[in-house]
Amino acid sequence: MLNKYHRLNLKALLLGALGLLALNSAFAQMDHSAHMSKMSMGKPPACEGSGLDCANAATPFLKADGKLLLAWTSGGKVSVAQSVDMGKTFSLPTVVAEHGKSLDAGGDARPQIVSDAKGNIFLAYAFFKDSKWNAQINTARSTDSGTTFSAPESLVVNGSSERFPSVLMRPDGNIFITWIDKRLVAASNKGGQKKLGGSISYSNSLDSGRTFQTERIANEDSCECCRIGVSLNQKNQPVIIYRAIFPGGVRDHASQIISSNGPDKIRRIANDGWKTDACPHHGPAIGVSSQGTIHTAWFTQGANRAGVFYANSHNEGASYSEPMRLGKADASTSRPYLLALGKNVWLVWKEFDGHDTVVVMKQSGDDGKTWSKETMLSKTADYSDHPLLISQGNQVFLSWLTRADGYQLTKIGQIE
Repeated sequence: MLNKYHRLNLKALLLGALGLLALNSAFAQMDHSAHMSKMSMGKPPACEGSGLDCANAATPFLKADGKLLLAWTSGGKVSVAQSVDMGKTFSLPTVVAEHGKSLDAGGDARPQIVSDAKGNIFLAYAFFKDSKWNAQINTARSTDSGTTFSAPESLVVNGSSERFPSVLMRPDGNIFITWIDKRLVAASNKGGQKKLGGSISYSNSLDSGRTFQTERIANEDSCECCRIGVSLNQKNQPVIIYRAIFPGGVRDHASQIISSNGPDKIRRIANDGWKTDACPHHGPAIGVSSQGTIHTAWFTQGANRAGVFYANSHNEGASYSEPMRLGKADASTSRPYLLALGKNVWLVWKEFDGHDTVVVMKQSGDDGKTWSKETMLSKTADYSDHPLLISQGNQVFLSWLTRADGYQLTKIGQIE
């Protein structure tokens, strides 16, 4: 077993602070990240190894048997480990794939991992095929509870470029996956017409990830570099949120319900008016309550509003509430994430004061009608991953990886 990662000593902290602007994965992070400098404390300090202590991002999943799965990328490798004590210690990691500097290793491009009730594990990640940021999504499976994985295979046959997969496991064990796809951009550019951004594609697997149905496009015009949020509604339909491209090059957020008949209407969440051709690398979050309320949170630097905001919809996205600002107006606020469980909603985000990064939480027990006061959950003075929320039964946990304190899974609430 691997012990929980030791705190860095003072010398390492100073070196880490000086190295915040160094790229741990330069190949994956160079494209259009100008807006990111104001959102966080910078890039992670360089770290040579492939272990969790060198990871920039880690993705958790709680299995039906109570074990914690954790997938991460570091040192050009995609690794998976398990914990029987809620993240205090981990098994020796299994290296699923190795791509070196071509691995797509940013926080929004984190590997995706899910498991069904039978213990089958499904993993998805992306790597770059060339120097023009064209990528390929690979998938791998384990049928022995994570001891071994199949050789990674491409999700899309003869694809042009696919990035930022988001994966959801349905209660029946079927898998839904959505990603940023650039086939329409490639076809348009080949025809001599320049097209910006990408498209939102999706597919389903009815056999635990062995095969996938022919992919479909939900929206032809989306940002090419922001993760997609996904959640199930009370009808067990995936609901997705993403940064769309509206007329005039405005990159505001939209939601869509994906039914068995295909994608529903594109619903604009808010008119932020962010007109930009750059890549924020800053995806949104979504959660759907048992009442069918769609809860959303996102980052924007629009002409109409700037910062991190929350809004909800009680009519399947036909209209959304007036956006509510998260965090202080003068704070560097970023990386919102939320989880809905019954009528309860947990909402977290990061704030940076120039020295420390903190994770802040608000909670609602009445489906977003009223909210608790802000509560600080955790703090670090070094590099940190995005805060994530996961649940098991009636309990909710904050998942957070920091360079100074390692991986932390902290219970933050429950419903009775």
